Amino acid sequence: MSGHSKWSTIKRKKAVTDAKRGQVFTRLAREIAIAAREGGGNPDSNFTLRVAVEKARAESMPAANIERAIQRGTGEGKDATAIEQITYEGYAPHGVALIIDCVTDNRNRTVSELRHVLTRSGGSLGETGSVGWQFTQVAFFAFPAGEHSEEQLFELAAEAGADDVWVEDGQAEITGPVAAFKQIGDALRNAGIGIADAGLRMQPNQEVDLEPAETIQVMRTIEALEDLDDVQKVASNLNISDAALEQLASA
Repeated sequence: MSGHSKWSTIKRKKAVTDAKRGQVFTRLAREIAIAAREGGGNPDSNFTLRVAVEKARAESMPAANIERAIQRGTGEGKDATAIEQITYEGYAPHGVALIIDCVTDNRNRTVSELRHVLTRSGGSLGETGSVGWQFTQVAFFAFPAGEHSEEQLFELAAEAGADDVWVEDGQAEITGPVAAFKQIGDALRNAGIGIADAGLRMQPNQEVDLEPAETIQVMRTIEALEDLDDVQKVASNLNISDAALEQLASA
């Protein structure tokens, strides 16, 4: 499994503290609203919304909050047009490229917060297109492998149009073309597999190798960005080595 996949798995395993519960709900509500705005408010016909709702339920988000988020996205909520989805590009320390997906109701605030985190760590915001060419957008699915072997998952994924499968420590991840997102998701569901996380992400075409200490510095910067309320997710071209993960786990 790639370093990015390992780090994502570690983060998914971390318990959400009460202090961050509100922040998690805010992020999930925005994800639901965007999904509903782009594909409609019916989870049965909008696969992206269905995944977002399931993620929210997994975090014990109240049903009323989920419904309000859907209404906000479809235009029924009082602040239905207040949010927008924006992608920013920039650099972490040591020249690592970043793609930062945000959902915000105030662009000026979002840019100010992003610039503050990056400048403080030795990075910077870039112009649109400055690093985007280093990434390719892909569909991804993460879930517990359960009783399914890597061979079974690979066969299922290949038939659904996926490109890659990783399985490690009971966790699995499948990636594939954006156009195959719904087809792969439906194949997993039909196989009785519960999807823990899914969506579209920017995958680096080539990764950058750094020393463990430098890698951890970049990872801390990415975590600081992800802690911002307006940030949904951050992609980088950093290769997260086993040595860096071991140092981080023992810190």
